Amino acid sequence: MNRMLISAAHKSSGKTTVSIGLCAALAARGLVVQSFKKGPDYIDPMWLGQAAGHPCRNLDLYLMENDDVVSTFARHASEVNLVEGNKGLYDGLALDGSNSNAALAKLLDLPVILVIDARGMTRGIAPLILGYQAFDRDINIAGVILNNLGGRRHESKLRQVIEHYTDVPVIGAIQHDERLSIIERHLGLMPSNESHVATAKIKQIGEAIAEQVDLDRLLALSQKESMAVPLQSPHLNPLPEGEEANVKSNLQTPVRIAIARDRAFGFYYADDLDALEAAGAELVPFDTLSDAHLPPVDGLYIGGGFPEACAVELEANASLRGEIAQAIAAGLPAYAECGGLMYLSRSITDAGRSYAMVGAIPGDVTMHAKPIGRGYVHLKEDETHPWPRPDMPAKQIRAHEFHYSKLDNLPQDSRFAYHVERGYGIDGDRDGLVVNNLLASYTHLRTIGSCYWATRFVGFVRRCKEHREPISTLNERAS
Repeated sequence: MNRMLISAAHKSSGKTTVSIGLCAALAARGLVVQSFKKGPDYIDPMWLGQAAGHPCRNLDLYLMENDDVVSTFARHASEVNLVEGNKGLYDGLALDGSNSNAALAKLLDLPVILVIDARGMTRGIAPLILGYQAFDRDINIAGVILNNLGGRRHESKLRQVIEHYTDVPVIGAIQHDERLSIIERHLGLMPSNESHVATAKIKQIGEAIAEQVDLDRLLALSQKESMAVPLQSPHLNPLPEGEEANVKSNLQTPVRIAIARDRAFGFYYADDLDALEAAGAELVPFDTLSDAHLPPVDGLYIGGGFPEACAVELEANASLRGEIAQAIAAGLPAYAECGGLMYLSRSITDAGRSYAMVGAIPGDVTMHAKPIGRGYVHLKEDETHPWPRPDMPAKQIRAHEFHYSKLDNLPQDSRFAYHVERGYGIDGDRDGLVVNNLLASYTHLRTIGSCYWATRFVGFVRRCKEHREPISTLNERAS
């Protein structure tokens, strides 16, 4: 197999564009490409997955145990495996670098391809490369890709300097080209599910990378022995005592869960969707922008996204908003994260204008210029949490958040499922608003470690299904 880590000296070096282009270029050769993304991220994996032709998988050294990371990588590994790092090669939360990109490269034995934004650089590029090599001799910097070059003369100078002072090969030199840029928003790149030209953009980037990167040299430098696929990690998607029987029962009688998949909502981890289906859920996609009715389902899942960017269309679809509000009021089990929480609120106010939303949550969302909550979150589950409780609940749930909005005007007697020990959540102290059978939070959960939320949610939906009428019946009565 081939495997590699695409990293950089610092963030905003262009490694995501390079990674997208490499996935597209290698896939265009007929190779089977599997992409991975380090850390908590939804947007880059959308682009990487679309470019490679397979869902991207996230590897997170903060949220996942090391054996979880190895197991996830090995189980999904294919012919060519490309891991895109986050930030710089040695950046991370831990002082010892234990959750850095370099640590991931060691754990998975990944040759590192260093993307260097070379704007304004000439001879100074040599000590940068030498320093990155010397900082940790266990890291194999197999090659560099020079990015944002100012022309062929600039490229020639850099190649001469690197060849003279270092032993690292230059496997690519990408000229500055505005056509390769992707529109950015406060979370990074614009999600590919919002871009009508994503397919054409990926093709364009892939062709440019194929012309300016030596793909044969890249494959030669990244060739490694295949990894043995380990047994499922005991930390990955664990099941509490007695839950295995419930899962088998769910597989025999699956539940239908509506999932919002459109331009407004697209933040879902592939592993979470797999876990929902493994627990017995049939995922039924619907479009919050164009579907007038909620499909006949037993539960509802709305992930994150940018509802504020689609607020006009969301507000205009009053029929669907009304049905969702009525269904949640009638007891439909539902789970919403971040953007989903915003959509289910009474209103979203952005740039001084307010838009009516579903109204299932008795509060109003306001967009702010700076992040309200950003980074990793530590939660402690409260007794108010509505889902089936494991025999040995986690002492602490690790997750993440990133939101520029705040939920205000909630009733004083509002119920919450979590105490926030690290992070912000809804009000700096609590997260996981509970309304009827709805759980809505700013926190994004992952089905890893002791947080097997997908299994618990499916179990909750099934339990509720046994005591309520299907949504199709409710809709017929309403009409």
